[in-house]
Amino acid sequence: MRIVDVNEFYSPTGGGVRTYLDRKMGILADLGHELIVIAPGYEDAVEERPGGGVIHWVKAPRLPFDRSYGLFWDAAPITRLLDAIDPDVVEVSSPWRPAWIVAEWQGRALKVFFAHNDNMGAYAVRWLEGVADTATVERWCAWYTRYMGRFLDRFDRFVTNGEELARRHERRGLRVDAAMPLGIDRGYFSPDLRDEGLRAALLAQCDLPPSAKLLLGVGRHHPEKRWPTIIDAVERAGERMPVGLVLLGQGVDHQKLARQVADSPHIRLFRPVYDRLRFARIMASADALIHGSDAEPFGLVALEAVASGLPLIVPDEGGAFDIAEAPFAETYRARDARSCAAAIGRLFRRDPAILRAACRHAAVKVRTDQDHAAMLVDYYRAAIEGTPGAALRA
Repeated sequence: MRIVDVNEFYSPTGGGVRTYLDRKMGILADLGHELIVIAPGYEDAVEERPGGGVIHWVKAPRLPFDRSYGLFWDAAPITRLLDAIDPDVVEVSSPWRPAWIVAEWQGRALKVFFAHNDNMGAYAVRWLEGVADTATVERWCAWYTRYMGRFLDRFDRFVTNGEELARRHERRGLRVDAAMPLGIDRGYFSPDLRDEGLRAALLAQCDLPPSAKLLLGVGRHHPEKRWPTIIDAVERAGERMPVGLVLLGQGVDHQKLARQVADSPHIRLFRPVYDRLRFARIMASADALIHGSDAEPFGLVALEAVASGLPLIVPDEGGAFDIAEAPFAETYRARDARSCAAAIGRLFRRDPAILRAACRHAAVKVRTDQDHAAMLVDYYRAAIEGTPGAALRA
């Protein structure tokens, strides 16, 4: 099967979408399929990947605030490539210009809109949360749902990256054909990577002894991640127990967060760790992952934590909540620092041996990216062949 992903979020310099698609290329090649990405580049170019997969860079305008990313506008270069490649399936995930380019392309391929994010939840609901509740904001923004409905009418399938995002779109009145939960490269992550020396060193950087508890936060310094709420919660919990927070990330809110933690000796901000093995060792060596985002539709970081044998502290909304099971997780009211602080206390009052055993049991059951890719290909094959399973939610 030949799959083309017209992807505006695939950057020449890296990022989560690129990581996902690069890994997916290799997996699909191993399964005997081909994934080709059409992405906005600085110049027109073709880049073949060892082991399978091709990137067609199409020269496109850059985003003014982040030149790592580009914006598709002209349809002709993209449709010419689609005509030449003649894919069996074409995917697109941007609801803006790329969705319409693919929707209007006159090719034989199965057209799939694959939603990886929720613009309404990430932006409108967050921006107006002090003005109205979620349901009201979504009613005010019903124009966006109608807009999506217009281009989705021209697609063969609407697929999401998990049940949480499917539920959101269905609640707004859109039909979702399949929810395909993502997976992780589980080969990197394991509870066996736990390093007590590394844990003690991280706690020392938080000016705490090895007897304290170590929380790990991972993600962009961006308003949708809710790091101010997490920092507030950790400071509150720290009034009752010795607890430190190591936050790995960077982004537009970095200076704001740095000011917030300036007087907090037990909270440290570090840049992202791109070395996957070192990151996995850090993950396995903490005492819990703490997460703040209620807008993201799928919790890949939470999955990586579970695979590392790490307990979770997550909000009761968003993709991470779907992953959090009672034996190894505590949840709190989204956007509520007091509730989050109470969840920290509850988790660390549990019997450590029972909690660790529950985490190890959960680690071996984490969905892999191979599972995701195989399920997706099976679904596309059924849809192309018109078999009954193609109309079912996965």
